[in-house]
Amino acid sequence: MHAGGHPEAAEALAAELGDRAVAVVGDVERGAAAICRLAVTAFGRLDIVVNNAGIQPITPLAAIGPEDAAEMLRVNVGGVIAMTQGAAAVMAEHGGGAIVNVSSIEGLQPAFDHSHYAASKAAVIMHTRAAALELGPHGVRVNCVSPGLIHVDGLAEAWPEGVARWHAAAPLGRLGQPADVADAVLFLASDAARWITGANLVVDGGVLTHNTW
Repeated sequence: MHAGGHPEAAEALAAELGDRAVAVVGDVERGAAAICRLAVTAFGRLDIVVNNAGIQPITPLAAIGPEDAAEMLRVNVGGVIAMTQGAAAVMAEHGGGAIVNVSSIEGLQPAFDHSHYAASKAAVIMHTRAAALELGPHGVRVNCVSPGLIHVDGLAEAWPEGVARWHAAAPLGRLGQPADVADAVLFLASDAARWITGANLVVDGGVLTHNTW
């Protein structure tokens, strides 16, 4: 399933996977229930949802307008809540399932010019715990992954000082790779995490262990 951004990539992947995948373009807040129901229509049930849709504008606190703050919370928090509600409704019909929310280490420790983003990711972590509390009796596990800085092509060139600071602070001495986050999500979604719910798994190479004084 795809929630906007690069629909052509999702559609190409779905075509490659054949009847094992279907691509859906939609708004994760406004279309959550329909997206979840479509999964049931296509595959007979819904077992796993990964809430990974989000935005990350960089804006100093003084420059954040009401519309900016509202859109940040609508997408990053409202979308997660709506998808959790939609998924839980259909998962409960088939004995349960697993929901994994993607937050950020900024939900635990803020960065300059990211105040509204950090607030939204902190909300995702607490929503995860609250949803786990309410949905556990229905067989639905809800967990969270909080990644650190993840490598993308051109990042080191666009933000050399930030990448250098990360390398200096990370005990494991490197940026994260997409597979590092994917493996953490896979673990929490799998039966290997069958007795884990309400957890927040930090995937940051140990950066949050580093002292800040």
